[in-house]
Amino acid sequence: MTPRLLTKYTEEVRPRLNEQFQYKNVMQIPRLVKVVINIGVNEAKLDQKYMDASMNELTIISGQKPVLKRAKKSIAGFKVREGMPVACSVTLRSGKMWEFVDRLFSIALPRIKDFQGVSKKGFDGRGNFNLGLKEQLLFPEIDFDKVIRQRGMNITFVTTAQTDEEAQLLLKELGMPFAR
Repeated sequence: MTPRLLTKYTEEVRPRLNEQFQYKNVMQIPRLVKVVINIGVNEAKLDQKYMDASMNELTIISGQKPVLKRAKKSIAGFKVREGMPVACSVTLRSGKMWEFVDRLFSIALPRIKDFQGVSKKGFDGRGNFNLGLKEQLLFPEIDFDKVIRQRGMNITFVTTAQTDEEAQLLLKELGMPFAR
């Protein structure tokens, strides 16, 4: 079954983007390539259970097993040695990506208290967007009683857009609630 947001993209968003920017070729129309979710786990150097809990929660949120990230070099100020586990991340593509983005836009973001919209400052100049969330409890799949510690996450939307303006319009049309 085709994800709901993918159907919306092909039937509504692509024609609107083509009409707005007058592309010469249909392959120039911006599309979402992948979504990368990253959780930094500072406490993993003290106890492995924090990393296990974070990886479990990320698996539940994304529907895909995350990859453990290790420190590339030692930094004495942060008490980190080379090879220590420091984060976990997952890269979503195709069906799982569209399902996750749909849940993020329609369920998770509206659950933020006093939500005014997502800041437009997260664009990188090449058509990609970074969004930081303060806690994993925004997702209804996470059981509040099983959470050891509230943890933030970074979500990166990678698009084929050439400019931030194109990427912003793409994400807005897909349902990203940007601030006014």
